[in-house]
Amino acid sequence: MNKQQLQQQVCACLEADLALAIRAAQAAHQAATDEESKAENKYDTRGLEASYLAAGQSRRIEEIRQTLAAWRNLQMREFDETLGIQLGALVWLQAADGRRQCLLLGPDGAGLKLPGDADEIMLITPRAPLGQQLLGLGVGDEVSAGKERWEILRAH
Repeated sequence: MNKQQLQQQVCACLEADLALAIRAAQAAHQAATDEESKAENKYDTRGLEASYLAAGQSRRIEEIRQTLAAWRNLQMREFDETLGIQLGALVWLQAADGRRQCLLLGPDGAGLKLPGDADEIMLITPRAPLGQQLLGLGVGDEVSAGKERWEILRAH
């Protein structure tokens, strides 16, 4: 699995999210400034609600831009056993019941899912409890997620 290609996929997903968020912010801004949003009486809050939505969309755009910048600046290095799992590591875990999952440890964008060669790859960050546990570990080590224990099968 080529980690640079995964990084490009993450950036492409974030760019698509950014474009969607920009369109949504433009629509919210237009709704907030539209003549029909003008209050007809003191209880009419359509314009106020639309302006809150526009402000929220603007914050979301900034968050996506920051996430995108973090991924673009991330140097995807080969796994170094002496350092253990670090940002940019691709990690395969297995539970006691045989279930497996593949994780990509990144600077932001937790929860984003990418298609992998055999399995879906989920992004996690060091801010997540599991991501924090993984830092510095290597193959054969164990981590827990809730009540479940996972063994690190492979790291790349």
